Amino acid sequence: MAMSILTTALEWLTAPMTRATKLTAAAPELPVRSDRITNVSPEAALSLSTVYRGVQIHATAGMQLSIRAERDDVRIPTPSIIERPCMEMHRPAWIEYNITSLYLDGNAFWVIDRFGPGTRRPGTVSNITVLDPNEVTVKVERLPLGRKRITYYHLGRKITGEVKHLQLLRVPGLDRGLGPIQSAQMELRGALDARDYGAMWLSDQSMPDGVLTTDQVLAPGDADKYKHVWYGRNPDGSKRTAAEGAVAFGTSERLRVMGSGLRYQPLMLKPSDVQFLETQQFTTTQVARLLGTPASLLLAAVEGNSQTYSNVEQDWIGYVRFSLMKPLREIEEALSELLPAGQRARFNVDALLRTDTKTRYEAHNLALAGRWKTRAEVRADEGLMPIDGIDDQPEPASAEPATDPAPETEPTA
Repeated sequence: MAMSILTTALEWLTAPMTRATKLTAAAPELPVRSDRITNVSPEAALSLSTVYRGVQIHATAGMQLSIRAERDDVRIPTPSIIERPCMEMHRPAWIEYNITSLYLDGNAFWVIDRFGPGTRRPGTVSNITVLDPNEVTVKVERLPLGRKRITYYHLGRKITGEVKHLQLLRVPGLDRGLGPIQSAQMELRGALDARDYGAMWLSDQSMPDGVLTTDQVLAPGDADKYKHVWYGRNPDGSKRTAAEGAVAFGTSERLRVMGSGLRYQPLMLKPSDVQFLETQQFTTTQVARLLGTPASLLLAAVEGNSQTYSNVEQDWIGYVRFSLMKPLREIEEALSELLPAGQRARFNVDALLRTDTKTRYEAHNLALAGRWKTRAEVRADEGLMPIDGIDDQPEPASAEPATDPAPETEPTA
């Protein structure tokens, strides 16, 4: 009787474990994909010098640009929110933080603060805080007719204030923007593996110095014996004593005598093979294509392409228009929505499109001669302080060469 009660109690206690075991056995086994293959974090990608340099080029190019305000394509005094969008950092650092967030994560999130009622400017934007995109979660509720209700969370807490969501690339079906690092995981993983393999080849102690080969059949254990003898040990692996001909400390035997048709082949690689220079060159070109950075700025030569001054200048123009302009446009449109109606924010990219001082000054001279720009506007474009009455000075002579008047001729009889 006692035995029966004990057995019943034991079955009752182990029943949940038995059911769990059956459920686990019945469930189909899903294929396991290694995180190492698919997950390359922004921090890991930045450990590649080409990725770091590419992102830094975008950030450096953007943070040196000025922002102006316009109404009906006419420049107006710059609002304070454009002069300093965030009180915690200066404007170049604020721009840099936005651009790096867009290229590393594909997203940038702003929390908008406004002056409250009873202040001098109620409802006007007072501060724009840029959040770490890794700390922001986007929850989207699908409503009828394709509408959405979007809620943002920061570190698990719902953001109740006004939020602006900037995206580097909008893809249908994705609630967050798609960045280059998130899009090209396999390519970046291949670049990281190639770099790590080259470093491991030089530092890993398990890599063999050479190979002993023979065309004869070796008996079991002979391979280990020959290996021990090759390294100056006894066939059983023990160290040789002085009586057995041990080598003195600090010296080495330069001569090896082996039998059984053994041949030694050292594993020697050229420095270019160890460093995988061709692979690194291909990776640099690949990352430049991925980030939209001119290869000339990454100090990478593209095969079959000769770089001249005109080529580099065209690279710069294409870079500004089709790479850097994307994050700049996102910032411009988001800032414009925060300005009073009719006002727009614009980056001044002229300094990047005109690559040298001589060309820039010639363009200013033509603008002044054509009277479609004033001296004060030229000084503002160059970041110079205004001078009172400078627009009252006479304009420079036209750049077109003057033609001599036709000589007068005496009337004929």
